[in-house]
Amino acid sequence: MSVAENTENGRAGDAGWPTVFVIAGAGTVSAFQVGKAPMALSVIQGDLGISLAVVSWLISAFAIVGAGFGAPIGLAVDRIGAKRMVVGGLLLQALGSGLGGMAGGAGPLILSRVVEGLGFVSVLVAAPTIIFATVSPDLRDRAIAVWATVMPVGMTVVMLAVPLFTYLEWRGFWMLNAAILLGYCLFFAASIPAVVTMGNAHSIKEQLANVIVAPGPWVLAALFAAFSAAFFAIFGFLPTLLTDQFGLSQNLASTVAAVSVAASGLGNLVAGALLSAGRPPVRVLTAGFVAMIIFGFGVLSPGLAWAFVAGLAVLFSLTAGLVPVVLMGCLPRLAPRPDLVGATMGFAIQGNNIGMLAGPVTAGALAANFGWGSVAVVVAAVLIAAIALARTMLPART
Repeated sequence: MSVAENTENGRAGDAGWPTVFVIAGAGTVSAFQVGKAPMALSVIQGDLGISLAVVSWLISAFAIVGAGFGAPIGLAVDRIGAKRMVVGGLLLQALGSGLGGMAGGAGPLILSRVVEGLGFVSVLVAAPTIIFATVSPDLRDRAIAVWATVMPVGMTVVMLAVPLFTYLEWRGFWMLNAAILLGYCLFFAASIPAVVTMGNAHSIKEQLANVIVAPGPWVLAALFAAFSAAFFAIFGFLPTLLTDQFGLSQNLASTVAAVSVAASGLGNLVAGALLSAGRPPVRVLTAGFVAMIIFGFGVLSPGLAWAFVAGLAVLFSLTAGLVPVVLMGCLPRLAPRPDLVGATMGFAIQGNNIGMLAGPVTAGALAANFGWGSVAVVVAAVLIAAIALARTMLPART
């Protein structure tokens, strides 16, 4: 059974919630690898004696890999199979985490993060493809919503696991993650049937050309880029704003950030419920973008009490959670052909990561030269343009 066979004309398999949760689990343990690096930066910096500029590449490595290799990995999913790509991605992350735990310097550690990043992007691209192929149509929107929660859930769990650093130190924590990834890889391989077969009749060159010339993947990538740029332009600086402008402790600022991350997961589930109830995707997406504009202005407004800013940040993250569910739900209809769902997902991941890289850099430059109010204005302009694009190009239903 192939993704092409299952997604064409809206057909899907009859898999239920157990399959969805197993697939989401692969995304959640992968999200652990994103969340562990920011927590350990200062410890790693002291242990290896490296500068903050160098150690920050431990975070940037994932975004750079996603921005550069999303579409090629998507093509691989379409050719060799989504399950194989998820299993391979989990194994790569386990290998990278294990190598990182043994790294004796900055170079090997950053290289291990690149290996982890390749595995992470493989899971992120391939796992939703399995959902599209196997989950029954009446569950698909809610299943995609559950999948969208893997990042907030995974990162929140890692934040709550901070006390383990006291006992394991950062190297032990890296090794623990390697063991978790390896164990989950074996569980996933035994639990999920193969859903994509090899033997695609089209050459890689032809597949890539079909994706590049079709408007759908570009629209999806542009909307993901706009969303992630706007989100991280504000959310990426939230702890800094709370500590520098309001004098909050690092622990309290991190707690606010953790609550906000968890709130985005709730937004994912709300979006799934709305789409499942028949709400038009463009309306749900527009509501999310408009709310991000309003709450973004609130977060960056001067003169507000820190508790009010924190509340607005939670609302910003909550409503932002509507957006990725809508975009992923529209993905099969924006793919140029049913057998190019994986490549289209790869395009989306590339757009998302380009926005993740560009948003904070642009916001930092604007804030330094014109103040935080200018960041809110530019975020609003980007999201208004995204709304206009979505209303023109998104399908009427998922």
